[in-house]
Amino acid sequence: MVLVLNGVLQDECIPLDTHSLFMQHPIYRDTANQLLSIPSKTVGPVGLLYVAQRELAAIAPHDKNVHIIGSDDATSCIIVVVRHSGSGAIALAHLDGSGTDEAVSTMVSRVQELALGYPEGRIELQLIGGFRDPQGYAEDLFSNIMQSFHKHPMEIDLTQACIGEVNTIVRGEINWPIIYGIGVNTRTGEIFPATFPDKGPDLCLRSARHFTGGHTVLDVYDSQLGMLRIGPFNYEPLRGVDLWLSQTDEFILQHLSTTPDVEPPHFVMQVRATLKFIQENQFPAITVFRENRPLYYRRDENSGLWSHVRY
Repeated sequence: MVLVLNGVLQDECIPLDTHSLFMQHPIYRDTANQLLSIPSKTVGPVGLLYVAQRELAAIAPHDKNVHIIGSDDATSCIIVVVRHSGSGAIALAHLDGSGTDEAVSTMVSRVQELALGYPEGRIELQLIGGFRDPQGYAEDLFSNIMQSFHKHPMEIDLTQACIGEVNTIVRGEINWPIIYGIGVNTRTGEIFPATFPDKGPDLCLRSARHFTGGHTVLDVYDSQLGMLRIGPFNYEPLRGVDLWLSQTDEFILQHLSTTPDVEPPHFVMQVRATLKFIQENQFPAITVFRENRPLYYRRDENSGLWSHVRY
């Protein structure tokens, strides 16, 4: 009994599908439409902390290294934002159904840690992305996320739910997501639709985890050090990677996407780059994370970009 919907503490019967949520609490349709009315921004890499699929990160508002935290390319995935209203501390995750319970617990814990010493406030939850996809992946994920937050001992206010039917538009008899990604201004907490052409360092390495069966949601930012942190992790060699790389773009799109009709244009190119990385790095514990050390990136003061550092 810890999810708060429209200001009311819920009993055991929380809405587990988006249609029921919008029917029982129409205010969420209104707040979603407000977000949908904001023009999408193309965000550059300076001051950006990009969170990829199956990753999370938490940021304090006074962090000089990060002005925008965000994620995109969410079709059947959902981007989750947890914010402490008193401090402005923010955690953001890009969830696909793997490791949800652990990710929810980590996000709330990180935000509470970053809120220490600030005025008291409430934990606010915002869910963005996911559309009415033909297989119902996003609906299952919404149910999964709602149950995870409802099990958490903290009271958590759902303040935004731009998901499911409200984030769906029909084009040529095909359902499409309206919002694929969002950015969050870490100073103000403002959320806006966004795309990120530059997704930060080592994207192929980061994407390789979920292509090879890594089920945890990786925390990619060390807020004490102010550094992007990747790994360490390992994965098993991907059987048939040479065969995958020899296939046509259409074959890869149809077989390696949950939503092939609505993927962004760069999807296949990114998949190929990731498969090539896996082919060349079959054991990242040896070739990438030497001595079991993470990869660290510090914000370069001159360029504003993430720069690899030995730490």
